Amino acid sequence: MQMTNSAPPIVGNSLFDLVLGLPLHPLVVHAAVVLLPLAAIGLIGIVLIPRARKPLGWLVMCGLVVGVGSSLLAKESGEALAARVGLPSDHAYWGDLLPYAALGLAVIGGIWFWMQRVSAKRKARSWLVRLVGAFAIVAAIATCALTVVVGHTGAIAVWEGKIQTAPASQTPGPAPSPASSAAITMTDVASHNSAEDCWSVVDGTVYDLTSWISQHPGGPSPIESMCGVDATDAFNGQHGGQQTPAKVLAGFALGSLAG
Repeated sequence: MQMTNSAPPIVGNSLFDLVLGLPLHPLVVHAAVVLLPLAAIGLIGIVLIPRARKPLGWLVMCGLVVGVGSSLLAKESGEALAARVGLPSDHAYWGDLLPYAALGLAVIGGIWFWMQRVSAKRKARSWLVRLVGAFAIVAAIATCALTVVVGHTGAIAVWEGKIQTAPASQTPGPAPSPASSAAITMTDVASHNSAEDCWSVVDGTVYDLTSWISQHPGGPSPIESMCGVDATDAFNGQHGGQQTPAKVLAGFALGSLAG
């Protein structure tokens, strides 16, 4: 169940949406998280090792350009996927920054590559070339770190709360509340209106979402806004007709709301 506070986006036939009926994002995101760090490491190598520049220089420059394209493709396809399943806020935030970081790295790497080639032809050493090279190394390290963060937050969005750390028999859903054996009223729901004790109503069913707040891929705020209220419109507006969010929600059911 992934929810945002914004109005639900419209899913269309986006160029970045589906390929053969499958989301494009998980098919292309690995290009960004693999090729971009490799190009960044290659840039560090040719800056620090002069003899590596001739055999690897142009390959690294091409890798930086491909890294820009792959990060942009990952961003656009991720937004198309978010339109279908909801927006994991942390992953989206860092993913939006990655194309800019990749472009900045490609620009500074290209400038350094051009400067050192000109300097080599003139057989002169320039402090400016060394300075730009130092900036390129810093940018490469920062880009690698950002790529790791993007990949990690993406993995959290997909897998957090879905991997069992104990046998299934030891990981039941929310413990039944004393109120669940009797009719649950809206007054009962309204009394559970905090992040530490969060009940909500969707389509006439009461759910205990307390444990889901910290696991929600879109961050805690959307779930906290549901605490103690009837969130039918919010849930259906974002996830109406989607099977996966409905299945996740069903695991937190307490009972029916009293008429």
